[in-house]
Amino acid sequence: MRVSITERHCEVGKKTRDRAESQIAQLSKFEPRASLAEVVFTEGKRSKTAEVVVHIDGAPHVNARGEGESFRTALDQVSERLSRILKEQRERRRDHQAPPLSERLAEE
Repeated sequence: MRVSITERHCEVGKKTRDRAESQIAQLSKFEPRASLAEVVFTEGKRSKTAEVVVHIDGAPHVNARGEGESFRTALDQVSERLSRILKEQRERRRDHQAPPLSERLAEE
């Protein structure tokens, strides 16, 4: 998965950028069809936010936003939210799949 990082009205340190790339790249284990993640860091007057949009091939994209006193806390929030959302989507997909053929034959 490619990770694109954008900074709006702020400067983000190299450590935070590297951390963002690694955390967001780890989300591909929950959704293997994810092709691109866009991370946007924004600094307001009193808080710092991190917003992530994950583009999934053949499915709608997934958005999440985290806010905190530092970019690190905002990034942690957004990665937790994204992992929860992607896990829930995967479980919904699995629930609708047909049971394995061996189970259907055993019932007959």
